[in-house]
Amino acid sequence: MPKLEEGIVQVYTGNGKGKSTAAFGLALRAIGRGLKVYIIQFIKGGFDYGELYIVDKLPNLTLKAFGRGKFVTEKPPEKVDVQFAEEALTLAEKIVKSGEYDIVILDEVNVALNLKLIKTGRVVELIKAKPKHVELVLTGRYAPNEIIELADLVTEMREVKHPYNKGFEARKGIEY
Repeated sequence: MPKLEEGIVQVYTGNGKGKSTAAFGLALRAIGRGLKVYIIQFIKGGFDYGELYIVDKLPNLTLKAFGRGKFVTEKPPEKVDVQFAEEALTLAEKIVKSGEYDIVILDEVNVALNLKLIKTGRVVELIKAKPKHVELVLTGRYAPNEIIELADLVTEMREVKHPYNKGFEARKGIEY
């Protein structure tokens, strides 16, 4: 039985820090209210992210990460990276269309689109096919205009200042 009467499409994009963090904050708030959340991480599989250590301990939260533990920067991308992204998108289509989850988060999907790992048209179709009660959240830099136009809420994180510019390294529990 869906708990949301009407779900919207949210996009967290931009060059600033905090897109995935915002999505995970939303997930935590939602499961605190008894909503079911499914998070699909594009291009994050194989990495040692802190959220992987807690997800099994939280009720109503499922997370599946896809990728090979390597940052994807090649254009055109390697076949294996395309395969992982295709698997993630196929799962996303199944989970969203099932209507079983109140919130579905597609973490870093915009980056996968920008790297041409998956086709924008398929994500557009997924948004259009979303059941009314499902909240769909898409994160990552470089959100395409087609996605932004379909979204109900778009937040752009803008970097004003970042400690990396002073030589700080990524920290466990903060950046990953």
